[in-house]
Amino acid sequence: MSAKNRHGIQTALTVLACSALAACGSIKGMTSGLSDSKINPVNWITPYKIEIVQGNFVSKEQVELLKPGMLRAQVREVLGTPLLTSVFHADRWDYVFTLKRQGVQPQALKLTVFFKNDVLERFEGDAMPSESEFVSRLDSRRKLGKVPVLELTDEQLKAAEKKKPAGTSTPPATPPAPMAPSTASYPPLESPTR
Repeated sequence: MSAKNRHGIQTALTVLACSALAACGSIKGMTSGLSDSKINPVNWITPYKIEIVQGNFVSKEQVELLKPGMLRAQVREVLGTPLLTSVFHADRWDYVFTLKRQGVQPQALKLTVFFKNDVLERFEGDAMPSESEFVSRLDSRRKLGKVPVLELTDEQLKAAEKKKPAGTSTPPATPPAPMAPSTASYPPLESPTR
């Protein structure tokens, strides 16, 4: 290929690339009434973000079971093992729960339990959701419409029978014939005792 042809191809590709870039910039000016997310094709594609669940979920029902005067072991039975225990704060347990999902606001819940002489003194933290409230928040899937009934009505059955050709009627169902008694001899299930 000659140098003149190569230079012509490079020039044509450069002009084509510049035209494409100029066209992308002019789309925004032509569609001023639409939001940027609807215009820019880059905003149509989002990377997949993994679901991050960290910590202990503590429900409203679990918090209601806590009573001052409970032993550490009893608190652990109700709430589970704490996420954070500190050597410097031996009389404090922190239950932290975070949830990050694509398309949903991040959730962070915290409950702190304080002990005095290995007995529950008090607890404080966020207002915890009940288990059913929490599960309903997790369901971010697309809601499908009403599931159709998968049974035919009597009218639909009659209409289907009328549409069949005359020679293709189904014979009435007959019950299966009873099984004939077997004449085969089988060994006994248990060995004879002596």
